[in-house]
Amino acid sequence: MDNIEIIEGAGVAEIAEWMDRRFTNAESDGGQRYAVTMPGGSTPFPILKRWITYGTAPWARIEIWPNDDRIVPEDHEASNTGKMRSLLEPAGAAVMGLQEDSALPTFALTWLGMGEDGHIASLFPNTDPAIDDAQNVRRLTPDPLPPHAPFDRITMTLPALLNTQGIVFTLGGSQLKKDVFFAAMRGENDLPIARLLRSARQSVTCFT
Repeated sequence: MDNIEIIEGAGVAEIAEWMDRRFTNAESDGGQRYAVTMPGGSTPFPILKRWITYGTAPWARIEIWPNDDRIVPEDHEASNTGKMRSLLEPAGAAVMGLQEDSALPTFALTWLGMGEDGHIASLFPNTDPAIDDAQNVRRLTPDPLPPHAPFDRITMTLPALLNTQGIVFTLGGSQLKKDVFFAAMRGENDLPIARLLRSARQSVTCFT
């Protein structure tokens, strides 16, 4: 897969700087708006906090969409959307709540994490995600339910995640995740990550 770049050993600062560079030309782009979809979980928020400190991204013109969320109130500690709002809205970004009937944009960047079981967003292996899914958003139940977040989910589908100008993965330094990702690249599994990579025509950057 010639469109995939692997970057090993990058820390929070390096990844945040990479993110910031994606939008450094924004002040000369005629004022267009950007839509970014990003994951929840523990890995992205330290990167976001550092990214905000650079002060060069045009946050007032960026829409942030969660890839997925747990179906809980936004003030619940398990809500990805609530955490994104508290961090990003003070910086000027618009955080969009994901709904089953959401009209999703074409993204300037799809930022994804990945589970050790090869799931992306809330597209777990048991959900059998289809690359030609007619829906952009689905309500799903992981099986088994993760013990740290035993909730039904709302998630973007594979076509929605692939409707983007570029894709970046942050794997958080896990060797097991790295092994699963590389096996998917080689076509050695049919996990959700493999289905997305097979169909991605955009540039894909993976911080392992």
